[in-house]
Parts: sequence; C-alpha cells; structure tokens
Amino acid sequence: MRQVSKSRLVLGLVIACFVGVSSAVLAQDAVYSKGALLPYTQEIAGSDLKFDMVPIPGGTFTMGSPATEEKRKPDEGPELTVQIAPFWMGKCEVTWDEFDEYAYSKDIKRKQREKADLSKQPATETAADAVTRSTKPYADMTFGFGSRGNPAICMTHHAAMEYCRWLSAKTGLNYRLPTEAEWEYAARAGTKTAYASGDSSEGLGEYAWYVENAEKPMPVGKKKPNPWGLHDMYGNVAEWCIDQYKPDTYATWAKLPQPLKGPVVLPTPAEYPYTVKGGSWDDDADRLRAAARTPSNREWSVQDPQRPQSIWWHTDATRVGFRVVRPSNEQENLKGVRSLVVKGKGTR
Repeated sequence: MRQVSKSRLVLGLVIACFVGVSSAVLAQDAVYSKGALLPYTQEIAGSDLKFDMVPIPGGTFTMGSPATEEKRKPDEGPELTVQIAPFWMGKCEVTWDEFDEYAYSKDIKRKQREKADLSKQPATETAADAVTRSTKPYADMTFGFGSRGNPAICMTHHAAMEYCRWLSAKTGLNYRLPTEAEWEYAARAGTKTAYASGDSSEGLGEYAWYVENAEKPMPVGKKKPNPWGLHDMYGNVAEWCIDQYKPDTYATWAKLPQPLKGPVVLPTPAEYPYTVKGGSWDDDADRLRAAARTPSNREWSVQDPQRPQSIWWHTDATRVGFRVVRPSNEQENLKGVRSLVVKGKGTR
C-alpha cells in the first residue's frame, strides 16, 4: 500500500464534490500509511450520518476457551490456533440512526422529497437504491428503549447482512458482518483471558452493560473501550457474526492443519441458526466472555403473528444487534457473499 500525499487527497476531495461521488470512495487510500491500516470516519452520503472505523492488526490467536474456564460450554472447544488478516471494525455497534437510513428507505424518501434527478446521481447511489429494503415491522422494534444513539436491535441475520450490502453499495467499499473468528480476535484484543479486562467479572461494569447494571440497551460508546479501542464488545447488545452456527464447528476445525486461516461457516438459505457473540444488557457476566457462543432460534420471533414470519425482524430479540467490519484484503470464500434467505421457502 502506498501513502497518499496531502495535496493528492485534497484534489480527490475537490473532484468528488464536482462529480457527486462520495469522497470516501476516492479517498479510500488515505486510510493506509506505509501499508498499515489507519482509523477513519465513514460518512453516509446524502445524510449527516457517520461512524468511526478502528484498524485491527493481523495476527494469530487462540480461539475458544480452555476446559478450565468458568461457565465454559462444550461448543467453545477444543481451542484452535487461528490466523487473522488485518481489517477494520466499527468502533461501536450500528445505531438506529444508521440502520433506519437503510431499513426505512430514508435516503430514497429524501431524494423523492427533494425531487432529485436520479439520472445524474453517482453509480454508488444507484446501486444502493437497488438493494432490497426491509418490510414494515409488526411493532415498534425499539420497544420504547430509545433510538437516537442507541444500538439497533431486533433485526434478523438476513437484515443485518442486507444492511451491509446496502452500505457497501452506498460507499463503494466492502462492508460485511465479522466472521466469528474475527469477532473473537477483536474482542480479545491481544489478551488471553475470559474478558479483555481479565478472567474475573470483577470490574466488568467499567466496560460493559449487562444484567448487573442495565435494564435496557444503552447508548453506544459510553463504557471504556477494549485495548484496541472498540466499545461495547462485551454486553449492551449481542452481535451477529456472518457464520452459521454449528455446535461441533470447533471440533471439526480442530482436525484441520493449524493455524487456520480465516475460518468461517458460510451462510446458507436457512434462517436459523446463526452465531451471535458478546452477550447483552440482559445477560449474566458469563455470556459476555470472549469465547461464549449463542445460536439464534425461532423463539426470537415468537410474537410475530405473520405467516410466514418476517425474514427481516425478530420480535423477541431485543438483546441482539451488530457491528460492521471492512476487510483490508477480502479472503476468497467471502468475496460477494450475501444472504441467501428467501421468504416463504420453508428453510427456517
């Protein structure tokens, strides 16, 4: 990767203003310096929305938990040696402010109000407009917990995947859900303990919202970050990973040569189960451990009266949200990956 001169970056921004292309697309090289990843702020074109992305260095780590870890479950082992390539991860969880822009087509409605000439909009906007949006939810998906600055909740794995596809089209960059391995690697942030703050849950309240100190999802970024600058990796809302959940995944992977390079269980047309990590505001401390795994299930939509039930919204998943990652150099088996879920196909 090459370093971009200040004058070249300014020129790129000026050109972007004239041709209507998102400055983030033309200036994307500015997030590298001599091959190293740098933090950056991503703006969402046509709005005042933006979010911060944190660089995660590549490396090798031990995935899963040792047999001696308190409250460990069988699906967390055996431990694996895993190699992770560099990537960026959202500093915070995706908020309602950001998710609503996509889910409720606020960007499209804004263009309609302003009578924008769509024939002159950038290719990124045309591509984003073409991404399928969610159907209207059965109920208020905030459930009265608040929206502004709060993590988005209750979306299905499919909806989180489609949001990432929309965001990628909107920015011209590659955003997606983290793999389970990437999520755990980022959560550990170079540590080898149950939590980045240590093996004990004592002091966890300084870093996490969980059952001991919260009664609802809380605004993002209010607790201390982990050593790599990521907020709310533990607690607040549990976070979707791209992986389909299988209880014997680690046992299967343990039979392969190690270190494993970017392991992932790719999504299928099935709606369940997929992996969420990190625990939530409504969970005990042990569910916040870096190695803890939770599979999605049909109980997360038990109040949804629709038949077939929504592929976009979980009426009973007020504990679940997500954050995005952007790979520095996407691995082959994840290039072009998207949700395969189709409503009414009987693949729940």
